[in-house]
Amino acid sequence: MQDSTASPPVPPCRKVAILFAGGPAPAANAVISTAAASFLKHGIPVVGILHGYSRLVNYKPEEGLVEGRHYIMLDQQRLKRTRNTQGILIGTARTNPGSEIWHPAHLRDPERTAKLRTIYEALRSLEVDALISIGGDDTLTTANKFQRFQHYLPEGSPRIRVVHVPKTIDNDYEGIDFTFGYFTAADTLATEIRNLLADAEASSMYFLAETMGRRAGWLAYGAAIAGEASLVLGPEDVYGQYADFEPAIDPITQQPYERRIMNVDAVVRRIVATMRAREEREGKHFGVIVMAEGLADFLPAAYLQGIPRDEHGHIAFSQVNLGRKFAAWVAEEYKRQTQRQRKVVGLQLGYETRCARPHAFDVMLGSQLGVGAYRVLVEAKEDGVMISVRGQLELHWVPFDQLIDQETLRARVRYIDLKSDFHKLARFLETDVDG
Repeated sequence: MQDSTASPPVPPCRKVAILFAGGPAPAANAVISTAAASFLKHGIPVVGILHGYSRLVNYKPEEGLVEGRHYIMLDQQRLKRTRNTQGILIGTARTNPGSEIWHPAHLRDPERTAKLRTIYEALRSLEVDALISIGGDDTLTTANKFQRFQHYLPEGSPRIRVVHVPKTIDNDYEGIDFTFGYFTAADTLATEIRNLLADAEASSMYFLAETMGRRAGWLAYGAAIAGEASLVLGPEDVYGQYADFEPAIDPITQQPYERRIMNVDAVVRRIVATMRAREEREGKHFGVIVMAEGLADFLPAAYLQGIPRDEHGHIAFSQVNLGRKFAAWVAEEYKRQTQRQRKVVGLQLGYETRCARPHAFDVMLGSQLGVGAYRVLVEAKEDGVMISVRGQLELHWVPFDQLIDQETLRARVRYIDLKSDFHKLARFLETDVDG
């Protein structure tokens, strides 16, 4: 076996595969289309893997992969005028072939890496020698595992180089300022919030809108700022008086740890304080409160009984109904404090953002990242890097090692810095609350 620290020779780029995994994001097709067009322009065939890893993990050598069912060939005709289109040309799925690997030592275990080997064999059956992975932090984690797994292949085995394009409307990625689709999603949600505000004012009521944002509050904050919401809360805000701890078991590693949880009563009182301040100081008896869905991860375990988890260990936020739960709690607390009724309606926003028509900036950003996939593989001859941009869409690459926790093999999440001007902007625009 090769040593994991060895630097194998860089294979030529003769045939490339593009794979998209995880939730959709606006401008997905800008990435796919420009990446594929860049390779085709230089005579390199491009395979579009259908629906993430879901078809590859079931690969059987005796059956092979079938064009149209497992993959499609991305040619110029298929790519015609697709850069600005909605949806995902090659589909997506959340299948996680690295689910059994959460420590570097596991990469040496044939049983734990069986799915990664199947992925490798499936791609090699198509004579692919480079993989462009497009997805969120979980997909980045898988890309890193797949790239590292190949270090332990028998001497002389063909290598499939791996590069990753960061994708998430949550914008919680280390190594890049903004992810493609974020601004389109934030603007789509902002429009919804403004509509709710008009309804709330007409009816003298409140809406409590739960938005997407699994681990960080970027999307909730962006939508709230642009939509003129009355208050926004994200996972980063669970600290100080709003936080507590309880013993828990990690769903992936099954190891015990102290889990930070939300002080639900304190958060409810904070929301009611905003409502009362708006009434007493500004004469406003209406508003929209925005909460990131990731706050559900901080609910005490008793509130999450029976909620299923996906292959990455994430709870099904859509089944928690965070917005409706808090709407009921807030209405009750408001009545307790004021002896008056105030209608509070909870609702979930988010799915309508994921395939919205992309804005110009997201198309430009996605296009540059797609072109970057070609440049990093063919011109820079890199392997194991994430494609990124900075400034005026200037390309650069970030090694997986800088983005992945080397002990857990999980991608690091970028949270909103509570001392940042971005966080201060949201708080500045809200009604001041004493205490």
